Amino acid sequence: MSALASPTRETTTAAGGRPPAKRRKPHLASYLMLGLIALVFLVPAYWMVLAAIKPNDEIYQWPFTPWPSEPTTENFSAALAAAPFDQFFMNSLLVTTVGATVKVALAALTAYAFAFLPFPGKKWLFLGVLGALMVPGHVTLLLNYSTISNLGLINTYAGIILPGLGSAFGTFLLRQHFLGLPKEVLEAAELDGAGHLRKLWSFVLPMSKPAVITVALIAVIDEWNDFIWPLLVTNTLDMRTMPIGLMFLKQTEGLDDWGMIMAATLMIVLPMLLLFLFAQKYIINGMAGAAVRR
Repeated sequence: MSALASPTRETTTAAGGRPPAKRRKPHLASYLMLGLIALVFLVPAYWMVLAAIKPNDEIYQWPFTPWPSEPTTENFSAALAAAPFDQFFMNSLLVTTVGATVKVALAALTAYAFAFLPFPGKKWLFLGVLGALMVPGHVTLLLNYSTISNLGLINTYAGIILPGLGSAFGTFLLRQHFLGLPKEVLEAAELDGAGHLRKLWSFVLPMSKPAVITVALIAVIDEWNDFIWPLLVTNTLDMRTMPIGLMFLKQTEGLDDWGMIMAATLMIVLPMLLLFLFAQKYIINGMAGAAVRR
């Protein structure tokens, strides 16, 4: 039996076959590097949570204690009492919900046009979208403020939301993903009499769920964390959003009460963290599905 097996193995090798490659074991240095990178992100988050539930005098205690002797929620109560975070939260929730929803809808409509509709100047307009990706958002602050001021929308929800409704990145990502969809499905839908909006809503978006969720998550995080524009366009406390509320808390309470400040920071960060943990499985699929296509 071994005499028969040997020639077969030699014949396979001579014919150009390759023995199966051995799976490389991860090197210890790789684990150490990943561990160090994780610490860079986890240590600040751990310190924020720790300071939020520690009594204020225990934050400055030495030697350092990795966990409070008596966890407390007084810092959260103090933060809510020192600033109207309930109003800040409602403002951020409204701005984020409306702004992100309209931003994703406009990105989907624009991406569909770039992917499936023939029109003059299509290539140059898409190059303009790519160019917009390279322009920092702060470059347009003065022009946007002048426009919103002339429209009489200073210190309004519309003034906060309108300038950020265009998303060059969302348009680019969805367009790239749409180009990879099977055209046979859309051709069949067109033969059944489906118009462009019906094809987009019933076929293109369901098949592009990971990419749409990725764009929506990025839009939500951008709207929730936006600081400069809401600060410029609002001038009363009842119109401020959560990030500006944190700055207001620092200015009124100083930098001595770190427990209160970290509690307020945790209230701002926690919704986005939970959202990211829920949607992270879609992000990789969304980015992979939008691999650059011509």
